[in-house]
Amino acid sequence: MRSATAGFEFLLNGKLVRNNAVAPQVTLLDYLRGRGLTGAKEGCAEGECGACAVLFVGSAVGSARHPSVYRPVNSCLIPVPAASGCEIYTVEALAESGKLCDAQRAMAERGGSQCGYCTPGFVVSMFAEQFRQCDSGFDPHGLGGNLCRCTGYRPIRDAMQSLGPPPDTPMRRRLELPAPTVDPLRYETAEGRFSRPCDLGECLNLATERIARVAEDDAVQFVAGNTDLGVMTNLRHRRFRHLISLDGIPALRGFSDTDDAIEIGAGLTLTEIGDRWPGAPDFFRDWLRLFASPLIRNRATLGGNLATASPIGDAAPLLLALDAELVVSGVNGERTIPLHSFYVAYRQTVLQRGEVILSVRIPKPLPDFVRFYKVAKRRVDDISTVAAGIAIRTEESGRILTARIAFGGVGPIPLRVPDAEQAIADGDAERAKDILRANIRPMSDHRGSAGYRLSMACSLVDKFNWEYRKRGRQ
Repeated sequence: MRSATAGFEFLLNGKLVRNNAVAPQVTLLDYLRGRGLTGAKEGCAEGECGACAVLFVGSAVGSARHPSVYRPVNSCLIPVPAASGCEIYTVEALAESGKLCDAQRAMAERGGSQCGYCTPGFVVSMFAEQFRQCDSGFDPHGLGGNLCRCTGYRPIRDAMQSLGPPPDTPMRRRLELPAPTVDPLRYETAEGRFSRPCDLGECLNLATERIARVAEDDAVQFVAGNTDLGVMTNLRHRRFRHLISLDGIPALRGFSDTDDAIEIGAGLTLTEIGDRWPGAPDFFRDWLRLFASPLIRNRATLGGNLATASPIGDAAPLLLALDAELVVSGVNGERTIPLHSFYVAYRQTVLQRGEVILSVRIPKPLPDFVRFYKVAKRRVDDISTVAAGIAIRTEESGRILTARIAFGGVGPIPLRVPDAEQAIADGDAERAKDILRANIRPMSDHRGSAGYRLSMACSLVDKFNWEYRKRGRQ
């Protein structure tokens, strides 16, 4: 592991930068702006607006023409040491030899910029979309993580759709080379410590050793994409004395699709999961598109979304409906935990100190009919008010054998409702709704009242029942 005193380094706009005195809690956004790269802006500090977008060079998979790809991410949610060994480009680097890149030129010519605050972030996302190596054309959802409050989206969309294939420039030719590999790091300053082990055993020993030395604290914290902890750091001013990054551990990055199960490494980002599982069923791909934004999905991991134990996380309801289980590891070995036994209280799980989630296992065969529903203020790039995963298994005759129904946003933890499941299996949606009314106790907050949440939960049962019956008539 790289020495703590040696600092860390990464490629920034093609030049190597070295750092040995930056506090681990400093965000990449603040670091960039401190170096005069002020194109990236802070709009929300929680990953919703995209004004701070920058490009990371990542490994491409599947049908990509080249081994590397540009992935736009929110720099406001990345601790600077997490950039160690990476290759990063800001909006300032996209104009080559004094000539605007296609995305910059199209935004200017088609009136896609007014106050200009959000423009650099849009350009970064548009650039990545243009250079995305596929033949399916531009995906309008590629700009799903960027918000504009002046110009409106029509001229921005027009600018994006006007772009042709990426030109033959050094930025395109860069994709013909492999992406940087993740190296171990141990970095420490007076303000805190950041470790990135690249071996599972070392990671667990490091966590246990540090926990033994620091009593009763949240000083030691595992971190992956930092899309949740970053919000705590930025908006709630939480400080963790020791962050242990999980993004360099191969044991958390596996993927397999066998006759018995789909097993997804907990350290894979949501984008990588979509890339690794090109044959995923429609319900799963639809769920991925509703999960935050591309900027978040390029960093957020499935294991992180589950381990944060948020009652409104998007992963738990669907995975609960699929009877998923978690493989976790600690210094005492591995164990398997059914997801329905994982959550014990608000933001609390059965994970022991120093344990990490290795993978999520979804048993096969998959249910015959599955739906994920998300009620939110916006369809994409928003937090759920209520979410539901509902799945049923049927006989060839169409008779329902089993049903699973799970909700987020209706209590302190994501939950299944077994009695309502039996009612759905019996074909009695009305009784299922009565059971929900009697058994779930939502809270009221600024996203929705308790009554609204309960009404939405019942409405989603009706929606599922209607869609299932409609399918049977086709």
